[in-house]
Amino acid sequence: MAEEGAVIGCHTLDEYKNQMQQAKEAKKLVVIDFTASWCGPCRVIAPVFTEFAKKFPHVVFLKVDVDELKAVAQEWKIEAMPTFIFVKEGNEIDKFVGARKEEIQKKIELHAAC
Repeated sequence: MAEEGAVIGCHTLDEYKNQMQQAKEAKKLVVIDFTASWCGPCRVIAPVFTEFAKKFPHVVFLKVDVDELKAVAQEWKIEAMPTFIFVKEGNEIDKFVGARKEEIQKKIELHAAC
């Protein structure tokens, strides 16, 4: 398991699947940030996402570049960036599109408490 309080960049399908499996077994909330290098709002929200990882060390924060892992983006039906998917025990429990810090934090707090 990766260190707590850090955003884990998934650059291969195996890396992504491994992180998801570990989080599922640990029954942890996973927040996936679907991003792209060319996406302006993604670059703006990236440091905020890192802040959340430090603030909520019991939550797993993953970053997936949609151009790098197209199969994962297709699996989650990602149509816009940034998109944040909230996953618990392998199932999507929430989704948020956009770079609004307050909304993302509200959803993390809501689902991390469950």
